Amino acid sequence: MVTLQKQKENRCFPRLNFHSKIRYQFRGKADFDSGISKDISCGGLRLANEQFIPTSTLVMLEINILNRILRPVGKVAWSMPLAHSNRNQTGIEFVEFNSAEQNYLKDFINMQV
Repeated sequence: MVTLQKQKENRCFPRLNFHSKIRYQFRGKADFDSGISKDISCGGLRLANEQFIPTSTLVMLEINILNRILRPVGKVAWSMPLAHSNRNQTGIEFVEFNSAEQNYLKDFINMQV
């Protein structure tokens, strides 16, 4: 008989399924690109997008939550191609976040879970 062990959760913040268009911009570039978020927490988000973004890349984000635009700066923690697709999945950690906007996100997540 095989016993399955529950995997230990390493996340610091609760994660919420959140499917929304996210605009992002690389520091020093004028153009925005966009992707679709898969989930979000107070510490970061997971994004499906068309281009591969290397780890440690800084991105300026625009996240629309209940008609309020949050503008944190994130750093790519990981990036990988999605199977059977020309899209990628990217994990972004928030590294600069206005405290009022961060509290707004925290309240939004707490209302949903």
